Amino acid sequence: MKSLAIIPARGGSKRIPRKNIRPFLDKPIIAYSIEAALKSGLFAEVMVSTDDEEIARVAQEYGASVPFLRSREASDDFATTAQVLEEVLIQYKAQGKSFEVACCLYPTAPFVTAALLQESYTRLSEGDFDTVFPVLKYSYPIWRSLKVEQGKAVMNWPEHLSSRSQDLPAAFHDAGQFYWFRVDRFLKDKRLFTGNSGVIELSELEAQDIDSETDWKLAELKYKLLHRLD
Repeated sequence: MKSLAIIPARGGSKRIPRKNIRPFLDKPIIAYSIEAALKSGLFAEVMVSTDDEEIARVAQEYGASVPFLRSREASDDFATTAQVLEEVLIQYKAQGKSFEVACCLYPTAPFVTAALLQESYTRLSEGDFDTVFPVLKYSYPIWRSLKVEQGKAVMNWPEHLSSRSQDLPAAFHDAGQFYWFRVDRFLKDKRLFTGNSGVIELSELEAQDIDSETDWKLAELKYKLLHRLD
């Protein structure tokens, strides 16, 4: 199946300025996603969707293509990932290019590897899923989670107050790294999480949400541990 890697990387990051091209250890963080996609050998093209000239230049330095800049409408704080992907696919169609499957690969996902992309692509194709994405297991059962109301601790699920953690079902969350998807099905429903989505489970060392300076430092520490770097 002809595949396209789409790396969405706008320039207006608020919480961590210039986040998408900030140095992560020894190179811009977006470089990790580009290199994993290229090394996987799965894609007819690895492209970056951006509204930012500097991001475009860095992306091209590491081997990605930037065939067009993102529109203003798809670059503001309210634009969704689905809008960005749809715009990219429409632009390619206008150029006479079409793809059967695509991977939305986030630019701040240094833990993604070529092997992980290959494994998840196989899961998509052999399982006939609409989409496939990596997930992480919550380290503590969410069924015994709390909320705070007027300064008091209140169980979200009080029926599990006395339940043993080993008796409760595991719960997972999206690792926020990438989504493989079938292009025709995505363009019909504009959703990356459907009733027919498959998953790849990761360990806690293989992922880190990066939304703050602390997150960034934790991600670098995890990466060093994973790759046995000093």
